[in-house]
Amino acid sequence: MQFGVFTVSDITRDPTNGTIPTEKERIDAIVAIAKKVEEIGMDVFSIGEHHNRPFFSSSPTTTLAYIAAQTERIILSTGTTLITTNDPVKIAEDFAMLQHLSNGRTDLVLGRGNTAPVYPWFGKNIQDSVNLTIENYNLLRRLWDEDVVNWEGRYRTPLQNYTSTPRPLDDVPPFVWHGSIRTPQIAEIAAYYGDGFFANNIFWPKEHYQQLIGLYRERYEHYGHGRADQAIVGLGGQFYMGKTSQQAVKEFRPYFDNAPVYGHGPSLEDFTSQTPLTVGSPQEVLEKTLTFQEYFGNYQRQLFLVDHAGLPLKTVLNQLDMFGEHVLPELRKEMESRAPADLTPAPTHAGLVAAKKAREEAKNSHPDKGQDA
Repeated sequence: MQFGVFTVSDITRDPTNGTIPTEKERIDAIVAIAKKVEEIGMDVFSIGEHHNRPFFSSSPTTTLAYIAAQTERIILSTGTTLITTNDPVKIAEDFAMLQHLSNGRTDLVLGRGNTAPVYPWFGKNIQDSVNLTIENYNLLRRLWDEDVVNWEGRYRTPLQNYTSTPRPLDDVPPFVWHGSIRTPQIAEIAAYYGDGFFANNIFWPKEHYQQLIGLYRERYEHYGHGRADQAIVGLGGQFYMGKTSQQAVKEFRPYFDNAPVYGHGPSLEDFTSQTPLTVGSPQEVLEKTLTFQEYFGNYQRQLFLVDHAGLPLKTVLNQLDMFGEHVLPELRKEMESRAPADLTPAPTHAGLVAAKKAREEAKNSHPDKGQDA
């Protein structure tokens, strides 16, 4: 089981003092948060991609490469990389490069994106978003899997005798998750390729994500990748902790009430009762996170949003220290005790390399198996 942090890279006014961090301050803060994630023993740091204010993360691979140079262990991921408006050729190149620079500590979450103006900025039409996702991902897979690609599609110019460089590290592409908050077709794509499915799991009730994850698991088994309960699932979540529940609610309420996404809407109490947001003591965060496994089945990756809504860096780092000391050890222990022995392991580069080697050895030991079939 992998635990980590993901950020949406918002630049938001702190409602308690009226200050707004600069882009430089937020970018530096992200690096500090990623280093803290590794320090407290978490496994993954993930950053989103946005091309509009109030966000700053227009180039996640650049940010992650810088973080890779200052960390040793954590997996560096995205949440999400826009498969619709990015050129799949550039995605193939950028993430293979990041693989090499990070010694394999790289994977990515692909998604359509939900900001309508971005599409025309990059010469695309939002009405084509699902078809763009399908075509672009098919090309991305070929660019990583084949040394020479000849390709023609609907949404970009053809490729003739093209080789994407650098080639994936150890000839094993980065693991791909497909992220979605509402689109069944994305769950279908993830299942078809045997990739991971990441459910953001922040703003909606559990029943909404149970449907998407259930569909993904069903189709994963349909396509022959394993049993439905062995499908590769990641979840989002978010928390704010205090020594007591009362302290946590008092401190977080002004941030919640003024947050750009859910501020001035449901009350904090209603939102925490209806969604995965936990505002309370470390024990409450532990207990609510453990319910995710009861709702969605065994899964491989749990990421938390902790740095949004104008929370200052010092507060975020304190939250992570508290999580690392009081929640993470028990959460990891309990989740590992619940996992069945044949659960598909959380994806790592070393695991993917070993799996490829095993497939090649099996093929070489039965060279005529494909012909007999």
